[in-house]
Amino acid sequence: MPRAGLTPHRIVAVAADLADEVGFEKVTLSAVARRVGVKDASLYAHVRSLQDLRTRMALLAGGEMIDRIAAAVAGRAGKDALVAFAGAYREFALRRPGRYAATQIRIDQALVVDSSVMRRTAEITYGMLRAYGLEEPDLTDAVRLLRSTFHGYCALEAAGGFGAPRDVQRSWDKAVDALHITLMHWPREETDHDD
Repeated sequence: MPRAGLTPHRIVAVAADLADEVGFEKVTLSAVARRVGVKDASLYAHVRSLQDLRTRMALLAGGEMIDRIAAAVAGRAGKDALVAFAGAYREFALRRPGRYAATQIRIDQALVVDSSVMRRTAEITYGMLRAYGLEEPDLTDAVRLLRSTFHGYCALEAAGGFGAPRDVQRSWDKAVDALHITLMHWPREETDHDD
């Protein structure tokens, strides 16, 4: 019988908080059970496995992250939207490291298709990039460029990987400026035309 007050949402939120404290990879069902004051077996009434818990954490964290990004980019377009998007992304990654790590795991494609969080993330990201006049397949390529740049920068910054005396914020601003210039001058995909 499930413990009163213990719900899947509460378990996932507790796990996400724990991930921010100790790291995503260190979150176990046992650690979450201890945190909520139950035996490990009690969690199985709410989550199927550690993988199920991690997937739910990824969706929770992804929803929180895109909410922040959406609020930041609202009413903005072009470079202003890109700067706001990038800033909200970086702030989430650095302030919520365990949650952020959860957003980086690969999720089963069937869940991705059914996920309102994933759809909203795509809508906001692709919407911001459409202001640069991009269409598929260039949109997907641009998303991959932004994600890899933002993720790489945040991972290095979080690990203390930038040792030069140059201010890290100023380097971030330059990187976002460079991305804006790249998006403005995107090398468009050539399409085949039948003659």
